[in-house]
Amino acid sequence: MSMSRRLSKWEPRKPVPAEERQLTSAMIASLAAEGLPTVSAPFGHALAELAETQENIVGLTADLAKYTDLHVFAQKHPERFYQMGMAEQLMFSAAAGMAKEGFVPFATTYAVFASRRAYDFICMAIAEDNLPVKIVCGLPGLTTGYGPSHQATEDVAIFRGMPNMTIVDPCDALDTAQAVPAIAAHDGPVYMRLLRGKVPSVLQDYDYKFELGKAKVLTEGNDVLIISSGFMTMRALEVATTLKADNIGVSVLHAPTIKPLDTETILRECAKSGRLVVVAENHTEIGGLGEAVAMTLMKNQVFPEMKHVALPDEFLDAGALPVLHDQYGISVSAMLTKIKMWLNK
Repeated sequence: MSMSRRLSKWEPRKPVPAEERQLTSAMIASLAAEGLPTVSAPFGHALAELAETQENIVGLTADLAKYTDLHVFAQKHPERFYQMGMAEQLMFSAAAGMAKEGFVPFATTYAVFASRRAYDFICMAIAEDNLPVKIVCGLPGLTTGYGPSHQATEDVAIFRGMPNMTIVDPCDALDTAQAVPAIAAHDGPVYMRLLRGKVPSVLQDYDYKFELGKAKVLTEGNDVLIISSGFMTMRALEVATTLKADNIGVSVLHAPTIKPLDTETILRECAKSGRLVVVAENHTEIGGLGEAVAMTLMKNQVFPEMKHVALPDEFLDAGALPVLHDQYGISVSAMLTKIKMWLNK
């Protein structure tokens, strides 16, 4: 390859017209439909409230208190808040030491930094000794448009392979707030994916209560079963409502705990004959909820027609979230198109 060809990508490019530009705010846009109620910093408020009665809870962050909602805890309990700077390995090692002294540390950072940068420290210092450190991480999956450096599209796959690690992927503000005391009470390490800031609240309309290790049926339908986690459950509920108008019945099974998986509920729902099973997740198609469900079905000789809505096995583009979610097939409209196509085959 010639030098001129190799450098061609650095040549000046034509400016993008103003009407075609996406605002930066769109890169961290809301993950739910317009008009839904939101709750500000549900994780931070729930942790601060729990710490009022549980004095052994401490909070640590790697220079990201404001961006993981831990600043709410820090304001209420400054004597139990530790700002560790941009040193994730140090933070998790310190959290392990605190856990050995009887504390329940909640350590926050971005999901990419915990899963990629600090993996060995979490594995050796926390998971191997089964310590009750709670790792709560913002920007899981495709929840930012800032490109591969901050898109933790493989975080679940990384932590699923770690012995003793429990994995939680809440749907909304209610799920997050209820998960906090549940994971605090769990005697072992937990990795929880975090929706931060103004988080939509949808599950209050479905008589929902978070239980660690349990999946919950939110809607009933005879044509499609969607098994989902995280904000993809919001999308699944929108899909169910839309398809109902076309006389297509959709059952939504929310699985906020990915490890350990609620195999009993999943097997029961997947064994119901005649339904297309769709697993929907905000994660790469490799190593996440889809593979966990497929492995469960294979081991138990249950073989429904099964499809997967997930991110591709590649480094994703940067850009506005609504555009990226359409591009990679995890928007409501993309899910609707796929499910209708699968049903009509």
